[in-house]
Amino acid sequence: MDDRLMYRREFFIGGAWTPPAGGDRLGVISPSTEEVVGEVPVATPADIDRAVDAARAAFDDGPWPRLAPGERAAILARAAAVLRKREAEIAQVTVDEMGCAISQAPRAQTGMVAATFDYYADLIRTFEFEREVVAGDRTGLVTSEPVGVVGAIVPWNAPVTLSSWKAAPALAAGCTVVVKPPPEAPLSNFILAEALAEAGVPAGVVSMVPGDRAAGEHLVTHPGVDKIAFTGSTAAGRRIMSLCGDQVKRVSLELGGKSAAVVLDDADVAGVMPTLVGGAMHLSGQVCGAHTRVLLPRARYAEAVEAAAAAAAAIPVGDPHDPATLVGPLVAERQRDRVEGYIALAVAAGARVAAGGGRPDHLPKGWYVAPTILADVDNSMRVAREEIFGPVLCLIPHDGEDDAVRIANDSPYGLSGGVWTGDPARGLRVARRVRTGSIAINGSYPPFPAVPFGGFKMSGLGRELGPEGLRSFLETKSIGLPAALRSPAARS
Repeated sequence: MDDRLMYRREFFIGGAWTPPAGGDRLGVISPSTEEVVGEVPVATPADIDRAVDAARAAFDDGPWPRLAPGERAAILARAAAVLRKREAEIAQVTVDEMGCAISQAPRAQTGMVAATFDYYADLIRTFEFEREVVAGDRTGLVTSEPVGVVGAIVPWNAPVTLSSWKAAPALAAGCTVVVKPPPEAPLSNFILAEALAEAGVPAGVVSMVPGDRAAGEHLVTHPGVDKIAFTGSTAAGRRIMSLCGDQVKRVSLELGGKSAAVVLDDADVAGVMPTLVGGAMHLSGQVCGAHTRVLLPRARYAEAVEAAAAAAAAIPVGDPHDPATLVGPLVAERQRDRVEGYIALAVAAGARVAAGGGRPDHLPKGWYVAPTILADVDNSMRVAREEIFGPVLCLIPHDGEDDAVRIANDSPYGLSGGVWTGDPARGLRVARRVRTGSIAINGSYPPFPAVPFGGFKMSGLGRELGPEGLRSFLETKSIGLPAALRSPAARS
């Protein structure tokens, strides 16, 4: 990789590349080689303060919130065009910084980045930011105004994708944004900052300051920040929500998941298992919306376990730079330890390892866990109730449609899910009964970014993407209009 992309010396603050306030630097370690492949400065509270101050000035006094929606749309569309040209760079950086298999990068790391900017550019050209309401002899003007300065905190599994899910609608709304990339994967988001600057986003409207948890808390509690948009663990989300509550600060949270794929008795059970196994292993299982519980008809359970084990054993695991690899390493040694701990807990609780369960023999270096299938799992086990964030799939038997829905809903989470059946109409009926933010029928996923994504219960608060994603960065104001200010249509 180009050293310019992997070794960053400055932050992007106030529209310029700015030296850090402190001297600490963070080595970025490749999960596949365990070697340092890059370096970034570590944000101090002073760096966060500078970024927020720049965003505050750009919002309070700058042109961005005051541009016509069409003018903002033109800049967002230019950003999309620049980002498309840089997709290969984004993909390569994420391979090195967090271990994403290059074969998975178009789906996980780049495929929705430019598309999200294009979507919001198109949306705000026709979005109703104002409407007039007439009630008898009174008239009101209802306006949607940008919420203000947004602090966007993103995780390491899809850093640029998830930054775009926040930055694109926030910018479309007229907000200014301070993005805090994660310490595990801080490099790829600098390409996003470069693209936005090249597209013509005014100075101060976007800042990029990677940092640790302390930097994130300083951003969350900063009085100059009006809203926090966060993607990450439920534990971190609880903390952020509590901190925002002290200031009654706006917050949206996209958190963890333990999503269920409900396989009904009329489905081709053996036929769907390779698809379900492949989906659960995407990005080495480090996906919040992964369908990590598969609920199977008890009469077909043995057949399903055999098919799942065969599918897992056939998945190529190895160097994430190799296009033939489908499962690369986990992001960090601590993450591998966490996954191995959950597998041990499952076995101790009575589950059976049908495939995988350990480190691949042919990969002595790197933080790998083989694609793992756990059979004989009961939904009360920790492995079925807690988010593992690794290549582990739990197979749980059910005793019919009602029982499957009960098990699917017996979870503290509700982010994603699926239904597999030979009768699509039956699939829709079951999908309506599952308490989750998005759900696929026979692998037909909703058309993101045009529809919202987010969770029920402990999977989060609010929605990203779709028109709902734009509205989450808007405040609503009602203005009483004197008769003289009514529009001609309201007077008639």
